[in-house]
Amino acid sequence: MSLESVQAASLPPRASRRALRLGAIAAALLAAIVVVVGITTRKMADARLVEWTERQAVPTVSVAVPDTRSNRTTLDLPGRLEAYAQAQIYSRVSGYLKTWTADIGSPVKTGQLLAEIDAPDVDQQIMQAQANVASATANASLADATLQRGQSLAQSGAVSKQDLDQRAADFANKQGLVKSAQANLDMLRVLEKYKRIVAPFDGLVTARSTDVGALISAGGNGPPLFVVSDTSRLRVYVNVPQNYVPSIEMGTKAEITVPEFPRRSFSATVEASARAVDTASGTTRMQLVVHNASGALMTGAFANVRLELPHPELAINVPASALIFDQGGLRVATIGPENRVLLKTVTIARDLGKVVEIATGLDAQDRVIETPPDGIAQGDVVRIAGAASTPSEPEEASAKHVPGKPPG
Repeated sequence: MSLESVQAASLPPRASRRALRLGAIAAALLAAIVVVVGITTRKMADARLVEWTERQAVPTVSVAVPDTRSNRTTLDLPGRLEAYAQAQIYSRVSGYLKTWTADIGSPVKTGQLLAEIDAPDVDQQIMQAQANVASATANASLADATLQRGQSLAQSGAVSKQDLDQRAADFANKQGLVKSAQANLDMLRVLEKYKRIVAPFDGLVTARSTDVGALISAGGNGPPLFVVSDTSRLRVYVNVPQNYVPSIEMGTKAEITVPEFPRRSFSATVEASARAVDTASGTTRMQLVVHNASGALMTGAFANVRLELPHPELAINVPASALIFDQGGLRVATIGPENRVLLKTVTIARDLGKVVEIATGLDAQDRVIETPPDGIAQGDVVRIAGAASTPSEPEEASAKHVPGKPPG
């Protein structure tokens, strides 16, 4: 037996138990320390996770200051070109067309001969009227002579006063017949002048619906013989929607384009307004004038009319996506102190599509949320895109993460 075995055998049992007890206490203390450290670490990780979750719950928004530049607004409307002056020429006498001298597309001057009519009926009526005038004049001369003879005999008492009065009345009656016959002759002379059809003003012959030998009826029955149009200036008629009418004043400038000249525009000016709304279409008819000295534009043609609407020198414009429609009305979300949401009630001046011009409710210095998230409310805290921010995930949480389990 060795010396160590002898010494171990000689130790009392009480000393062995004390050593074991101390070892157990040390092991318990070590386990307690491990548990405390684990719990503390977990609580710290949970606290950081809560803080990180709260940060992630704060929405990130894009913010912009309103654009104060005034936007140029135009209104495009379909229109129809018409001659500034147009005359449909009919005949005042009946007969047959003797000749015509101007065809469609011919430029004509005021008083220029367009056609002549052979009217034998009018010629015969003039001859009869001349005969009536001659007969009435002769009768009046006879009555005058009878009256003068009676007046000379009345001094000697050979003619009674009643007979003299009858002779005076007859002479007056005959003078009236002369005037009537002469008036009828003058009327026929005037009618005879309408055998010559002339242009009423300078213009262009845009229609001819007769030919030599055609039977002509007096009056406006049937199509006109000729149509003369003044194309040096043209009228353009457009139907303007009711809400734009107050913005279009007399003298407003416009641009005219037509399909036959796609790369060319013509200047026009608003000249007149019907000042009444058509109940069927809800529009007001307006008239513009365009100069056409070159003759490029044609009457009756379709045209596109672009009107420039008036605009203020300073405007507050925000994206259309910034508008909020809810039970609170029409509002815009802005950024207030401490990055808190401040909702402002606004009214719209003009809707320009992607951009909306605000009339009231916003200042030029306001920071507007371009696309507010759903459910945003007054006083909510938001994070501005592009601003400095804390790490998106705590380091401790990522260090304690175990696959298949939540962080922490």
